[in-house]
Amino acid sequence: MKVTQIEEVSKSRARVYIDEEFAFVLYKGELRSFHIRAEGEISEEDYRSIMEEILPKRAKLRAMNLLKAREYTVKQLHDKLKDGGYPEEIIRQALDYVGSRHYTDDLRYATGFIRNHEGNRSRRRIEQDLLGRGIDRAVLEQAWAVWEEEGGCQDEASMIRALLEKKSFDGETADRKQRQKMYGFLVRKGFQAEAVRRAVLSGSNYGWEQ
Repeated sequence: MKVTQIEEVSKSRARVYIDEEFAFVLYKGELRSFHIRAEGEISEEDYRSIMEEILPKRAKLRAMNLLKAREYTVKQLHDKLKDGGYPEEIIRQALDYVGSRHYTDDLRYATGFIRNHEGNRSRRRIEQDLLGRGIDRAVLEQAWAVWEEEGGCQDEASMIRALLEKKSFDGETADRKQRQKMYGFLVRKGFQAEAVRRAVLSGSNYGWEQ
C-alpha cells in the first residue's frame, strides 16, 4: 500500500492518504514509529496494527472523554469523532462500545431534553431541535410517550402568555411593528401561528394592517 499524501492537521497530528484515499489521522510521533512518509509504502502488518489496535482504543477513549463533559446523541458523538479524523469503521466500533455500556442512549437523551425544555419551548420546536441532533422519529415518539406517562403536559397558550409577560408586551398599546416583531419571535419558537396571532392581538382594537 502506497502512502500518497500526508497532510498536516496540527502541530502534532497529520492526515494520511493511502492509494489516493484518506485513511486515518495519526500523531507525528506515530508516523515516525511506523516509518510513514509520503510516497513511501506501509506494510499490511503496520496498517492492521493502526486500524485494529491504535485507533479503536483511541476512539473509544475520545468518546468516553466527550461523554464525561455532557451527554451526546449517537449522531452528535459520531460527528465529533468524524471531525477528529477517525475512519467510519473505527467510529462504529467506538459507538458500539459506549452504546453497549449505556453511555449513549438516544431515548434517555430525548426524554431529558423534553423535560428540560417543556416549559419554554413548543412541542414543534422541541421536535425540530431533537431531529436536528439526530434523534430518530420513532425514538422521539417514544420519548414523548415516556414524558406523558410521567405526567408531562404542555399548555401552549399559557406558555405564550408567559413569554409575552416576560417581554413586557401589551397587546392594547403595542403598535403594528411591535406586534409583528412579537409574532415572528413566537412563531420561530415553534408555536402555532393562529394561537400566536390571537395572543398578540388580544386586547387590541385593530389588526395587522393598522
